Amino acid sequence: MTATPWHICVLIPARNEEELLPRCLHSVVKACSLLPPNITYDVVVVVDSSTDGTLAIAQSLLAGHGIALSAEVGIVGKARAIAAAAALKRYEGPSHRCWLANTDADCCVPETWLLDHLSFAANDVEAIAGTVDVDDFAEHSLVVSERFRLSYQINPDGTHPHVHGANLGVRADAYRRSGGWSDLATAEDHDLWNRLSQHRTKRLSVGRVKVLTSGRRFGRAPHGFAEALAAHNEVAA
Repeated sequence: MTATPWHICVLIPARNEEELLPRCLHSVVKACSLLPPNITYDVVVVVDSSTDGTLAIAQSLLAGHGIALSAEVGIVGKARAIAAAAALKRYEGPSHRCWLANTDADCCVPETWLLDHLSFAANDVEAIAGTVDVDDFAEHSLVVSERFRLSYQINPDGTHPHVHGANLGVRADAYRRSGGWSDLATAEDHDLWNRLSQHRTKRLSVGRVKVLTSGRRFGRAPHGFAEALAAHNEVAA
């Protein structure tokens, strides 16, 4: 019996990201274009509490590739949950053949990003946590780049302790089994990752699956990656 082909849902929350969202979506669409022809995909952007042109940009760039939704929740975990719910509602196949690939609007994914995620899914891995690198340290002290890379732990075997909503993949049935994204304004990624473990999900942390994220000093989520990166300025001082 032939297995049902995979379906990929790329989920992206965005708030006032008109400057960086085009880079993100161009990279995601490119990654989608490299998928085998029997694999379907959908990209869902949830534009949350934005006051700029993010929604219009998302709608324009996603034509033929997915949808952009508007929300006024102001909580990144809730925005991610809305994106997942919309994507799963649009998908009519079995949830164990649906992969939710999460990233952020200020990120740029590599061309092989989705192929890399699928290589693990095809081997019965139910969730992966990838890593991030920073595109530009211009808003920081000169030594922050070195401080960040020295402190960003990746073990010799490629495993690591990091969990980023900017680079997290989970099979849809495992996502549902764990309860999905919680309504958290920060650390929603760690929360989901921990609950996946509690539900005996087969998880892997994978250092080689990496996305590029912005090096801005002030982020959208409180106590998020931008704040952690900015803390290296104080160490440097």
